[in-house]
Amino acid sequence: MDQLKGMRIFQAVADCKSFTQAAERLNLPKPTVTNAVQAIEQQLGVRLLQRTTRKVSLTAEGAQYLERCTALLNDLEDINGLFAGDGRLLGGAVRVELPERLAHLVVIPALPDFFRRHPGIQVRLGSGDRYADLVGEGIDCAVRGGTLRDSTLVARRLGTMEQINLASPAYLERHGRPRTLDDLQHHLAVNFFSSQTGRDMDWEYVDADGIGRTLPMRSQVSVSGTEAYIAACVAGLGLIQVPGESVMPLLAAGRLEQVLPAWRPAPMPLNIVYSHNRHLSPRVRVFVDWLISVIGQQNVSE
Repeated sequence: MDQLKGMRIFQAVADCKSFTQAAERLNLPKPTVTNAVQAIEQQLGVRLLQRTTRKVSLTAEGAQYLERCTALLNDLEDINGLFAGDGRLLGGAVRVELPERLAHLVVIPALPDFFRRHPGIQVRLGSGDRYADLVGEGIDCAVRGGTLRDSTLVARRLGTMEQINLASPAYLERHGRPRTLDDLQHHLAVNFFSSQTGRDMDWEYVDADGIGRTLPMRSQVSVSGTEAYIAACVAGLGLIQVPGESVMPLLAAGRLEQVLPAWRPAPMPLNIVYSHNRHLSPRVRVFVDWLISVIGQQNVSE
């Protein structure tokens, strides 16, 4: 089998974490996919994938091979699209990870405009609040909110989003409206826990000197996704803190109300990130530029 075709098959298996799903994605018989990966392993003399009845995962050698395969295949696509500016269409797939709310409210509704400009590009869009491994999963770029912890990534600052404190009318009717920070000891929060550490994040506020502070709050429910976080607040389970722009329809409909406006969290930084050892291919570059322009049309401060 052609070695490049084998690499693409291996990349699909690693991405799907399944031989069956990779075969379906590539429209190939499952034995063809299995044989291709086995042939690569035999050629290299190492096991690239750990196989169980439930899942497929990369070995350490597999992760290293995937990184090099992805770089090589990206370079090949770059070469094929080197002169796309002469009137030929850009093609290929772009893999991007976005925060769930940003994907649903901002990016997906704007995608038809992107495809009108670049009909040859396919977008594989993951949305959620997990901390994806860009290199290990072959993801081209991601938008991340908050302080960046991974110094191995290149970051382009998109701006900041103003955050607000919220409660539902049902919650306020039962528990009263907090007026001061001291009142929070008598209130409940919907806690948000990190998908990386499993730790609940504390309540945040900026004090009178402009310094960011945190304090723990009582909670009956903790969630790890933004949609669940907002839904729990609407259900009256506690107070939350989110970028104001993401909940404007709920505020306008009266399903949520702002509380403690003088004690809001610090604005949330918003960045687009990609691996430092992966130069942006033409198709990824045009998508990143488009993404920046779309997000810039929102109420994002520089």
